[in-house]
Amino acid sequence: MTVSTPTGFRKVLIANRGEIAVRVIRACRELGLHTVAVYSEADRNAMFVRYATEAYPIGPAAARESYLRMDKILDVAKRSGADAIHPGYGFLSERAEFAQACIDENIAFIGPMPDSIDTMGDKITARNTVKAAGVPVVPGMDLDMRGDEAYFLEAAEDVGFPLLIKATAGGGGKGMRRVDHIDQLMNALKSAQREAEAAFGEGTVYLERLIENARHIEIQVLADMHGNTIYLGERECSIQRRHQKLLEEAPSPFVAGEPELNLRERMGEVAVKAAQAVNYVNAGTIEFLVDKDGNFYFLEMNTRLQVEHPVTEMVTGMDLVKEQIRVSRGRKLSRTQDEIQITGHAIECRINAEDPYNNFLPSTGTITAMRSPNGPGVRVDSGLTTGDAITPYYDPMIAKLICWGETRPEALLRMRRALSEYRIMGVYTSIPFHQTLLDSTRFLAGQFDTSFVEERFSMSGEDDSDRRPEIASILATLAAHDVRRKASQIVRRDPRDISNWKWVGRWERMRRF
Repeated sequence: MTVSTPTGFRKVLIANRGEIAVRVIRACRELGLHTVAVYSEADRNAMFVRYATEAYPIGPAAARESYLRMDKILDVAKRSGADAIHPGYGFLSERAEFAQACIDENIAFIGPMPDSIDTMGDKITARNTVKAAGVPVVPGMDLDMRGDEAYFLEAAEDVGFPLLIKATAGGGGKGMRRVDHIDQLMNALKSAQREAEAAFGEGTVYLERLIENARHIEIQVLADMHGNTIYLGERECSIQRRHQKLLEEAPSPFVAGEPELNLRERMGEVAVKAAQAVNYVNAGTIEFLVDKDGNFYFLEMNTRLQVEHPVTEMVTGMDLVKEQIRVSRGRKLSRTQDEIQITGHAIECRINAEDPYNNFLPSTGTITAMRSPNGPGVRVDSGLTTGDAITPYYDPMIAKLICWGETRPEALLRMRRALSEYRIMGVYTSIPFHQTLLDSTRFLAGQFDTSFVEERFSMSGEDDSDRRPEIASILATLAAHDVRRKASQIVRRDPRDISNWKWVGRWERMRRF
């Protein structure tokens, strides 16, 4: 692949939609840059279309016919005179061929170089690359997909159970299956391959040891073209369901609660080393699994801006989208590692259109009313407003609610208040889930891992399910005792058959005569 050094640019095309498109447009406005939106038929009246300087249609609602069409997006870039493209996250953001196509058209790609995307986009290659650089990785094994059943069974035995089958391409939990016993392996393997093939066009998978009771912690990195690479602290991303993140916070209560382990510095230095192993430039995220003893292992690298980037912005005071643009213009990072300070605590709740009381079933329809919370330390990143439709074509995210406080307890209290003020009508949302989660004593105490939501949490708000029989027995005993106590009492009828107040009143009237 060939690369070129981008020069200054004045017009940015956003090859994305929804909340992230609005986020990028706002950053460009503050920098005095013109913006170009591309939209599908389903997004004709969307907020990001109205916010952009210019907007162009690129096809039907289905993403494969619009937002995933590189040729259409590049054609709009040339027709509109855009000299840079920001891919956001999802869609084409981690497609090396798209980054290379931009460079070939002399259009700045606001992201990493194609070679870096290509290397880190294949999980097997990424593991081998960072391992060679001295980065610890989860024990696992690459697979020859031409092998027979005996080969796969032997490979699984070598890795050990429980294990994960993971697709080499893509992310978001697609093509991933947990296997606890060897008799589950072949069915899970075939299922993961089918899903990976459908989602990414590539059915190759590999095996990885499952680190039980682990936390999912990621490190935000930034790198420029002048050899400067820094990390911006960690994000706690362990609150997940089916490998999809639901809530994130920075800093991690586990990392901050174990200062003697010096985890932040150690993980940050390893993240920088992993990024430098592929000559990384721009914003990226190194994801780790951390066990209860503080041992951490490289999971993967996301070669793009993360959905949860606002919590890092809130505690560092840096605008990551502006830094991306700054780097793509060939400038140095605005801060050095010594200037990065973590101040306060930030929490992000993903507000999705889904029903938490019905197994998080997606909810579609028109938003008939919306009232967003505000006030000190509250930020709402959204690409929707009243009258907009939630369609089945795209991710169901409505907004990201971010709250900051000087301490974690203050951030939690502020988030509780903000959630109680949030009003969205017309579709089901995940707001009740977040409200119930913030009432969980285990979550409030920071006692959770990646399996917490699925194994030790319920929408009833009772996360001490193992004590329910004991509590029920105590309540039944108390109720029976109360019934027996009342039955033993004899209540005699008042001889006067009248209240004392009435009796005194009659006595006073009789004394007057």
